[in-house]
Amino acid sequence: MPGKCIVIIGAGAAGLLAASRARLHAEKVIVIERNEICARKVRITGKGRCNVTNIADIDGILENIPTNSRFLYSALNAFTNYDVIAMLEDYNVPTKVERGGRVFPQSDKAKDVADALVRAATGENVLFVKAKATEIITENSRVTAVACGKIKYPCDSVILAAGGKSYPLTGSDGSGYRLAARLGHTVITPRPSLIPLVTAQKWVKELMGLSLKNVSLNIYSEGQKVFSDFGEMLFTHFGISGPIVLSASAHIRDIGEKKYSAKIDLKPALDEKQLDSRILRDFEEAGKKHLINAMDKLLPKALIPVIIKLSGIDPHKEVCSVTKKERARLCCLIKSLELDITGTRPIEEAIVTAGGIKCSEINPSTMQSKLIDGLYFAGEIIDVDAYTGGFNLQIAFSTGYLAGENA
Repeated sequence: MPGKCIVIIGAGAAGLLAASRARLHAEKVIVIERNEICARKVRITGKGRCNVTNIADIDGILENIPTNSRFLYSALNAFTNYDVIAMLEDYNVPTKVERGGRVFPQSDKAKDVADALVRAATGENVLFVKAKATEIITENSRVTAVACGKIKYPCDSVILAAGGKSYPLTGSDGSGYRLAARLGHTVITPRPSLIPLVTAQKWVKELMGLSLKNVSLNIYSEGQKVFSDFGEMLFTHFGISGPIVLSASAHIRDIGEKKYSAKIDLKPALDEKQLDSRILRDFEEAGKKHLINAMDKLLPKALIPVIIKLSGIDPHKEVCSVTKKERARLCCLIKSLELDITGTRPIEEAIVTAGGIKCSEINPSTMQSKLIDGLYFAGEIIDVDAYTGGFNLQIAFSTGYLAGENA
């Protein structure tokens, strides 16, 4: 539109995608970013490899978004996972698909993805400004300008893509929520999601750094199962982490008001009867070995003394004299190693922020505010969040696309 100016607050994944679309429609696009470099969070995501999206179909993606998934239906259809892959190909970033449908750049370099997003957002009519947006100025419930301290940028539309509260060093410090709240928007209290869990049991310290594959994790709240998954996890000095734990954290809310526990099945491929037969066979082969030295075929070395201690069996008891009742205790621990969850790590350590701008106050077909004309939202600032696997970046791209097209 001739003469139209769009201001985008935040040059992360959502903001840059929005800019790449807005520059095709507006005479001028101003991208306000407080960091020296754009897409700072993208550059560190996926341990520096950047899981850009997932090849699941739309329904599969929606199933991986536990909060307000239906709100994203239009956005995910407007700019799909395959559109993301094609866009990266256009900017010479070929991709590859890994386990679980996760899509990564072939180079395994998040920097390549970030640089492609910056190139896509760059144009003769795009101005990047290093500053912090302090106010969105309105008149008669319509956007008129964005202030960065004493400097004002008059505009017709604003896309607020300032991120959540996780990783504040990347610029996501929650300031976007304050800008929106001043305009009357409801902010659902931000909380950490995709974050390691803190446990009451101190023995986890003995297992710090131990990574487990092919285990199943069940999370219970007040006796009700709220999450179940299979895959990889990690013990830390404070509790548990790793892919299935991060996904589980999205289901842990109101901790303190509700009690949560985790049960880990270390041998999900075996039922209790099969596991007992396996233990009995190992013990028969071990002869007169002490229990502490007879379980290395079944469990990782670091885990053996912990399991034995929890079972209450003398670690130096000869396995030939371990009773059926004692074996049952071992089976029970291996099939259901229980941990009491007391909290999460701080929100600053979260991969994404749950909570944010209330979805019912945003038009899902355009990402425009229902309260303020010319105000649009994109990315993590909205009250949507997903599991690990590329889904959160897909949300950022899809909402950024819709906002950029419609602003």
